[in-house]
Amino acid sequence: MDSWLNGAGRFFDPAPRVSAVPIVPGEFCIVVDQALANPDGLVGWAAMQDFRPPQGFPYPGVIVDAPPAVSAMVGDYFAQYVRGRLGGRRTLSTTVRLSLVTLSPHELRPVQWQCHRDRLGPAPHDLRLAGMVAYLFRDTELGGTSFYRSLLSDEETERMINDAGRMSAAEFSARYGLEAGYLSGSNRFFERVAQVAAAWNRMLFYNGDLFHSADIAAPARLSADPRTGRLTLNGFFTCRPAAR
Repeated sequence: MDSWLNGAGRFFDPAPRVSAVPIVPGEFCIVVDQALANPDGLVGWAAMQDFRPPQGFPYPGVIVDAPPAVSAMVGDYFAQYVRGRLGGRRTLSTTVRLSLVTLSPHELRPVQWQCHRDRLGPAPHDLRLAGMVAYLFRDTELGGTSFYRSLLSDEETERMINDAGRMSAAEFSARYGLEAGYLSGSNRFFERVAQVAAAWNRMLFYNGDLFHSADIAAPARLSADPRTGRLTLNGFFTCRPAAR
């Protein structure tokens, strides 16, 4: 039942290596290496689950909700060690799941051809969004995470995002000159400003309102098997912003 814990009953490793990667002025990604105490146990649990395509958001693969106990421990860790560093004061909601990128480039919809933010619609002024991803795969060629900034105006950026969600692949390609595929570097619309490589049992925390994307440079290596595919533990946190 608690296969994700180590022999001492821990989910998080008590002695991780923590560093920070600058993204843009005032924003950084917190990198926690040796994050989990028993990552193999979590992979083993995932291998027994029924992953399904998501409903309501355009993740390019399959997902399964994390066990409630795991979600609670992730939420506690975020509140204790991360939230304040990312400008949050009080956590309003926490969502944790395991995810596998599985779609081949030709299966992607336009909204999946580009980087994204962890929100739908305009930025909420009274909330702070934070994201988390933990790499539960040893094949580093499956890719880490990159952060981007838009080279368009705010209005043009929102229009492009809206078009990606409503247009067919042919329409979007004709308008923007892009082809189906995973984003893995700068283009004429978005500039990559930071990159964090994948590493086994590495966990990232970041401002979810920044554009980011998985680095899927070798999609032929993707698999629907949690034991060999690009399995990640993902967290999404909504917080009240810290007082300034």
